[in-house]
Amino acid sequence: MGLSNTQYRDIMFRYDQTRMKNQRILDQRYETLFQEIPGLKQVQNDIMGLSLSQAREELLHPNDAGQTDDIYQQKRQALLQKKTRLLLDHGYPADYLGAIYDCPDCHDTGYIDNKPCHCLRQAETLALYESSNLMHILENENFDTFNELYYNDTTVNENLSLTPRENIKRVREVCLDFIKHFDEAYDNLILYGPTGVGKTFLTHCIAKQLLDTSHTVLYLTSLELFDILEKNKFNKEDASTSNEQISYILNSELLIIDDLGTELVNSFTASQLFYFIEERHMRQRSTIISTNLSFQELRDRYSERIFSRFTGYYNFLMIIGDDIRIQKAIR
Repeated sequence: MGLSNTQYRDIMFRYDQTRMKNQRILDQRYETLFQEIPGLKQVQNDIMGLSLSQAREELLHPNDAGQTDDIYQQKRQALLQKKTRLLLDHGYPADYLGAIYDCPDCHDTGYIDNKPCHCLRQAETLALYESSNLMHILENENFDTFNELYYNDTTVNENLSLTPRENIKRVREVCLDFIKHFDEAYDNLILYGPTGVGKTFLTHCIAKQLLDTSHTVLYLTSLELFDILEKNKFNKEDASTSNEQISYILNSELLIIDDLGTELVNSFTASQLFYFIEERHMRQRSTIISTNLSFQELRDRYSERIFSRFTGYYNFLMIIGDDIRIQKAIR
């Protein structure tokens, strides 16, 4: 999916602004040095006049273009050398009046030979981070900072027949596999378990990996999601913004819904949840849900048709262990 049209237009607008800014700087340099260095303005006018004369000759006498070009290049080179000597004699670098670029590789266009420049890729990634709602938190919560030592390795869970540490290693591998095959295999995850065992942390780990490979990721708490949907339904004052917001939620390559179950469940939230689950499934857009609700509580809290979608479309990953936030506070 990549960037939305709005995001792309914003980036291209910034490129336009950058080129205009640099041109203003260059114009100011010329204006200042024309006053400071006698003869420089005349040399610059001669260079421009020579270029215009050559363009006119090539237009009127195309058959003689090769011969006239050799003469043009010799005259132009002589004028450029004279310009350089004037700059050096007055203490300025030889390239002081050359074109100014923030990115010398693409000349602030974003493209090299019709292919995205590294600076455009960086701008795209930044835009995706900004729209993900995870701009700063991923600096600290990612697979590099993932620590399995917070999970007990001595007590075996009866339901899983694994210790919490053995289980989190298994869950981590499933998450890495989800990322590895993200572009080729449609999949959805539900991370469930008690408070503080790292469910949200793992969604952040997945989000960072995908954002760093230029995928669109949107993180919303359950409360944020249904607040947006409620405003979209009942507040029509800014319909265009609301429609674009809903479209982004539906079409993001990965939607993360955190803390499902904290919202007030009523006919509106239930119908909207069903709609988004079903619509994103039809579009083959992956979703990750984290919840403190158990498997049975999910069944009891939501309608049968929603729960059937959960079991039909999602892989359930149970996370067990002690509250990591309490462990950190103690340490």
